[in-house]
This record gives sequence, structure tokens and C-alpha cells, in this order.
Amino acid sequence: MSFVNSGGVKLYVEETGAGEPVVFAHELNSDYRGWEAQVRWFSRRYRCITYNARGYPPSDVPSEPEAYGMPHVVNDLAAVARASGGGKAHVVGSSMGAYAALHFGLAHPEMAKSLVISGVGSGSPAAERAGWIAECEAIAKVYAEQGSRAAAENIAKGPTRVQLRRKDARGFEEFVSHLAEHSSDGKARTILGYQARRPSLQDFAEEFSRMQIPILLVVGDEDAACLETTLWLKKTLPNAGLWIVPNSGHAIHLEEPDAFNQVLGDFFAAVELGRWRA
Repeated sequence: MSFVNSGGVKLYVEETGAGEPVVFAHELNSDYRGWEAQVRWFSRRYRCITYNARGYPPSDVPSEPEAYGMPHVVNDLAAVARASGGGKAHVVGSSMGAYAALHFGLAHPEMAKSLVISGVGSGSPAAERAGWIAECEAIAKVYAEQGSRAAAENIAKGPTRVQLRRKDARGFEEFVSHLAEHSSDGKARTILGYQARRPSLQDFAEEFSRMQIPILLVVGDEDAACLETTLWLKKTLPNAGLWIVPNSGHAIHLEEPDAFNQVLGDFFAAVELGRWRA
């Protein structure tokens, strides 16, 4: 375990294994611990790097609202990737982390060997923007006024989380337990400064259409908030493949860890052998 400095903010990082680096970026409602099944598997061959975003202890929780937002999230991911020893890394992102990974690919294509973009797109379609912002503000208010435990109980009831509860009751309880431990201040600032204010992915259509990085898009067929945008990304990104997972919600790496690891392993191998083609 160690810390990486990103513009004066310390980010908690764990590194396991040896070999080519794989950097994992977590979703809003998880943290570095959510990648445990992936670290245990991929560290047999790769150097796995997990970290907590700013606002998620033991990473720093800046008190200034302006310390949260898309540029910071992309810069934080880049700082962690650089600290892994330079060169190119496979970058795996879930939801919030997937959004950061896509923009990392735009800003730092020389650092990305490949991108895995899982469960991305909430709030991106134009028709959903107003509702998305209102929903984010409501969740941030729960964190600020009632704390993380109350917020965790509400989030756990969401329509894209019941799949995990149905498939893996123990894993679901662990997910909720970790969620309840999050910093209420850090989460509220992250939601207001990043989630609610990040631009739509569709705003970057021209930039994405020129991106040549090998990309694997992953989405659950019951993740209604992400399906439309993920299909749009498949049409827009010239070097992207798409894996739609049946009877699945938002966090595929938690719901179907064995299948997730197998598909990612095949993807990494194809990229490394030069067989992933546009």
C-alpha cells in the first residue's frame, strides 16, 4: 500500500503482482475493495493497481468543492498510471471510473494499452440530463443530512443493484457494508462536483470517433441507464467491441466475476498479440 500525489491530493493505492500494469478505477458506490476478485485473478500474470478516488478515505477528502470534478478525476487516474512505472497500462473502469477512463484515453492515449469501459452512460442522453442532475442532488442531500449508512440503504434498493442481491447474497451484503463506510462529505462533494456536473458523453462524439485505443465495452442488459449510451459508444468508437451481459445490472465485475475475468483476459491477450482490430 502507498499514496500517490495528484495535484496536492494524496490517493491511496494498492499494488499486487508483477508484469504489465492493469489499473482499476472504481465506481461511485464502491472503492478499491470492489476489485478484489479481479486482483486475485489477474495478479497471477499482471501487476494490478487499485486506488481510491479523492473523497474516499484513506485517500484525501478535500474540503473545497472546486477540488472535485472531471478534470481532477482524469488527472488522478493519470497520476496513478504514471506511478505504476510509466509506459502503457490496461485501464479498467466501472461507471464513474469508466467515464474517467474514456476521458483518460482522450487526454493520454500514449498511456493506454487498452480500455475496459463497464457500466457507463448514466445521465448522458439529452432527454435524461435534467432528471439526472436532480437525482444526483437528491442523493447528495441524503449523504450530507443523513450520512452514508442511510444513503447505502437507499442505493442498495435500486433497480440495477437487485441483480447482485439475487445472484450473490454474501457479495451484496459486502457491497452495502463497504458503501456504508464511505465518507459522507466526500461522497456529497463527489456527486455534486463530478457526477451531476460532468458533460454528456455524446458531447465528445467527434473526439471518440478518432480514438484508436482498443476498447471493450461492457453493460448489463438490465442496466437501463447505461444501455443507450453504451450502444452509441459502440457505433462511435472505431476500435471497440461490446459485451452485453444477460440478466445483469450495473456492476458486472461483482455480479459475474468469473465471466468478467475470462472475457477481460481474452481481451488483454488479443490486444497484446495485435489481434484486436478495428
